[in-house]
Amino acid sequence: MSVRPSALALTPLLLFLALFFGAGLYYTAQGEPMGFYQLRAPVAILPALALGLWLARRRGVPAQPTLLAGMGDSNVMLMCLIFLLAGAFAVVSKAIGAVDAVVALGLGALPAALILPGLFLVASFVSLSIGTSMGTVAAVVPIALGVADASGLDRVLVLGAVLGGAMFGDNLSIISDTTIAATRSQGAEMRDKFRENFKIAAPAAIATVILLATLGDSVPVPEAAEASPWLVLPYVLVLVLALTGLDVVLVLGIGLVVTGGFGLAMAPGYGAVDFVGDIYAGFESMVEITLLSILIGGLAALIKATGGLAWLAQAIARFARGHTGRRSGEFSIAALAAGTDALTANNTVAILVTGSLARDIAQRHGISPRRAASILDIFACVVQGVLPYGAQILLAASLAAVSPLALAGSVHYCWLLALSAIAFMLWPARKASTPASPAD
Repeated sequence: MSVRPSALALTPLLLFLALFFGAGLYYTAQGEPMGFYQLRAPVAILPALALGLWLARRRGVPAQPTLLAGMGDSNVMLMCLIFLLAGAFAVVSKAIGAVDAVVALGLGALPAALILPGLFLVASFVSLSIGTSMGTVAAVVPIALGVADASGLDRVLVLGAVLGGAMFGDNLSIISDTTIAATRSQGAEMRDKFRENFKIAAPAAIATVILLATLGDSVPVPEAAEASPWLVLPYVLVLVLALTGLDVVLVLGIGLVVTGGFGLAMAPGYGAVDFVGDIYAGFESMVEITLLSILIGGLAALIKATGGLAWLAQAIARFARGHTGRRSGEFSIAALAAGTDALTANNTVAILVTGSLARDIAQRHGISPRRAASILDIFACVVQGVLPYGAQILLAASLAAVSPLALAGSVHYCWLLALSAIAFMLWPARKASTPASPAD
């Protein structure tokens, strides 16, 4: 059954964005440092759901069944399961000292002349391992500030390097919520998305290392605390298993069990009660994004059923002046992700909100699911990494007592990643992507 396009069907989404963004601006203007996190997204979406249900009834769409079907969609439920397991793995890893081990070992290997690129690489590996830029900022920034103060390096430069590394891992990690959301919403395999994404991110990362090596002076590196290299192995295992193509749920389950085993064997005073407690704490850390994923699934189903996505697809086609080629589709997906993240100040929310439409654009323009997921994730992370009111910059600025605006211009990796992605989208000699299909 065809759905009649309707711009009115998009008003629930616009209401959600207006509430979330408007509240963020208001609280920021009131001097609240985390202004965009005062009105939580799962609460801000409730009026939008109410409006969506009302519009569905007006158009003769079975409102409640449509909402519940969207909330209980198999992709949404799988995404939520992965979120919970990823949260548990991250909390258990930190509790047994694995994050501290990675940071300490990385700092201990830094030559004096390469402290800035070294910090970028350390933050990149930590973020790639634990799958969260916020967790990386919280773990690495305090140590990086000690390095900056001991060496006399500019704090803004040091924090910019750490933030860039944090966004590198957030964009690529197989347990990052953005990667999970991007792959599930586009129907892509995690391994395929990682390979596609890495081709774009690697040149930006290399350019960042070279650029950071030219900034600042050679300085003595503070001696790192002793740490057991064995604690890094759970991260390595998770990365290797994921890259072999094993299902991500199994990867995270195995990683969680192995990490707990290392904790029980090597972490002083860490017992079975601590292990199960940390697993639940990891679940709790993912409650907000899990709730939002379920509610977004319902909202997306209502918008699709009432013609909102059909209208957007028509509007994008008109904007592209009838072109159906790969480039116009990829730039449309990039603009959707970047614009929505600028409004929501949350890259995962941006991907969840635009995921269904991005998949439709990809199918219309012959873009493979892995390519669509990669572009969607990249541009959401690019914008998130340079937003002065984004959580990553706000946290780093609060820890270091520096201006968020000053930090935004120093996250060199995000700017270079945007240039690299645009260059890849414009590249004329690349083979055409395989069109998306339900089997992908």
